[in-house]
Amino acid sequence: MRLQGSGRRAARFCAGRYTLKPGRLRRESEPFTMSTTTIEPVLLSTGPGPAAPGSPLWFQKLQTSAWAEFEELPFPTRKDETWRFSNVKGLTLDQYVVAPESTADVSAEVQSRALEEAAGQMIFLNDRLVAIKLFDAALCGQGVVFTTLEEALVTRGDHLQAHFMSQPARLGSQKFAALHKAMVKSGTFLHVPKGVEIRRPFQVFHFVQGQNAAVFPHTLIIADPASRVTFIDHFISLEPFTPGFACGVNDLIVKDQAQLNYISMQEWSREFTSIQINSTMAGRDAAATSLSFNVGGRYSRLESVSRLQGQGGRSDMLAVTVARNAQEFDQRTYQDHLKPNTTSDLLYKNALFDEARTIFSGLIKVEPGAHRTDAYQKVRNLLLSDEAEANSLPGLEILADDVRCTHGATSGQIEEEELFYLKSRGIPERAAKALVVRGFLNEVIDRLPDEPLRTYLHGRIDRHLS
Repeated sequence: MRLQGSGRRAARFCAGRYTLKPGRLRRESEPFTMSTTTIEPVLLSTGPGPAAPGSPLWFQKLQTSAWAEFEELPFPTRKDETWRFSNVKGLTLDQYVVAPESTADVSAEVQSRALEEAAGQMIFLNDRLVAIKLFDAALCGQGVVFTTLEEALVTRGDHLQAHFMSQPARLGSQKFAALHKAMVKSGTFLHVPKGVEIRRPFQVFHFVQGQNAAVFPHTLIIADPASRVTFIDHFISLEPFTPGFACGVNDLIVKDQAQLNYISMQEWSREFTSIQINSTMAGRDAAATSLSFNVGGRYSRLESVSRLQGQGGRSDMLAVTVARNAQEFDQRTYQDHLKPNTTSDLLYKNALFDEARTIFSGLIKVEPGAHRTDAYQKVRNLLLSDEAEANSLPGLEILADDVRCTHGATSGQIEEEELFYLKSRGIPERAAKALVVRGFLNEVIDRLPDEPLRTYLHGRIDRHLS
């Protein structure tokens, strides 16, 4: 489904406060529910369905060739270096179906996570648009475009053709990147023009409902020179123990002197399999901060590539993970310095309970000529069980002179003295551990520049630790 109409109508839609249901606009006061129309589930293995009505020919050809690429590429094995330590047995796709239309009501879930002040909000359920709002009509007058991927294909085709998955997947998930490219039908497009600073964040919700439902969320953000914006993506299962599959991609384009804060909140069900591929490109004197918040899923793989393409560019790559039961979080990163005087700083923290597992494999690469690079990579694992397992593989490849690069990974348990001190103050052991974990994760959250955003994320951590 896509928003029907020309760019002129899209501008009128952008300026109001409306929700959208198939075929008509709705007022904000109406509940966020889908129509009762249903479709037959389609097995994921049968290939992409018909292209969205009105999508350009270049995009249709792109999806056709991507499906051929997906079928040709082999599934990964543990013998592949980029899948070392990973449990690849659960990556078969035969049981999953393209998520059918759903009638679920998501208003309570949105309300429990909505920011008090936001620039805009978009809600998807099973890869279909439920609602879209731009709270400040003045943003339209400044040239801000906040719309769906389907609409952007029609009205902003030049931007899509230039930036949609323009960077190759390079950390092992080429097959799944091709699958996403072939199957994606919906997503978010945000374009912030030159010099526009938006202090309030945009929030986008991707909900999934249904047994073995497969979704393909996509986010494309273009921050033009000297602009500033914050964006939060939520990935949520409505049923906490229902299996499903998500294969998502983020394209983050941060041009010269622009600032982008991107936060991904992954709260899939405990039986979910997900692969998320993040690509960040930072220009001259640009600042890109990406934070991944991970608590859901049975197997979750995050691949994050940051390319510093302009002198003075900076990339902060952050992650907070709370792993329980037999969850597995597979983290692969690549910090690529292409120009001199660039900085990247990676800080990943994982708290592991029960029999949870994490894998981290990261590479800092300093390309020839990228002199005076500063690059840092730190991974810390807090093991809260003797059965928990953390695997870390940091790495460096330096092809330039006069650089400063450090990397390291540590794993450890809670100090007995620290736990004893809290318990001696009358705090039960479970609550004491939660306090220690919260303090351990705070360092990552506190790297974000905005206090309201930090407060919001601390609240989400408290909720999951309680």
